[in-house]
Amino acid sequence: MSTNSGQIARGAGNHRKRSKRSSYIFIGIMGILVLVAFVLWIKSAPSKENKVDENKFTIVTGKHTVEMVVRDYGTITLELDADVAPVTVSNFLDLVNRKFYDGLTFHRIMPGFVIQGGDPTGTGAGAKDQRTISGEFASNGWENTIKHERGTISMARKVGREDTAAYKNSATSQFFIVLEKQPSLDGDYAAFGRVIEGMDVIDQIAEECAGEGENGAVSKERQPVILSIREKTDTSGLSDDD
Repeated sequence: MSTNSGQIARGAGNHRKRSKRSSYIFIGIMGILVLVAFVLWIKSAPSKENKVDENKFTIVTGKHTVEMVVRDYGTITLELDADVAPVTVSNFLDLVNRKFYDGLTFHRIMPGFVIQGGDPTGTGAGAKDQRTISGEFASNGWENTIKHERGTISMARKVGREDTAAYKNSATSQFFIVLEKQPSLDGDYAAFGRVIEGMDVIDQIAEECAGEGENGAVSKERQPVILSIREKTDTSGLSDDD
């Protein structure tokens, strides 16, 4: 009886040891799996060096040509002057190169005044997380020689009663094209280029899609769609053989 009890005790002890070993092995395997999963996650996660910072963009100089295609209307060609408004043009071109404007609309159309577009919300309110840029115009301490004449492209911004620096440096992606000369805008908005082809397209848009009310708001279903804006590569220096 005592011998059997000892054998049973030894058997139970061996069983406990095997159970402990099994537990240790299981814990070890799980630890390895967790470690492997962590390493794979680290490798797959984008590094800070490779992550695109949308708040940074390259400042350019000189003149740049872009073509804007509006669905059902045609192509508008603009010449942008980065020597006059370097930050404004550089911001615009960065958005163009990221295809930000593709599919956006003209949400504000006022015949005799402006057509305005480039707002991702299509309302004029703008998205809350959009980057803002410095206002390159006289009342903000910047000499800008481009006048708001027919065909001028300029940046929209917030306007307040006090018109503080926060308002003057609030432009994001929204732009407007002037339909008739507007000297009252000179010195308070960052003009950065002009239409060189396609004013007839703009006039047709203004005539057929005029907005309502004092602000010229266009209903969603009537907003002309910008299919694309692309920077035009200068090929004037290439021969037929190139």
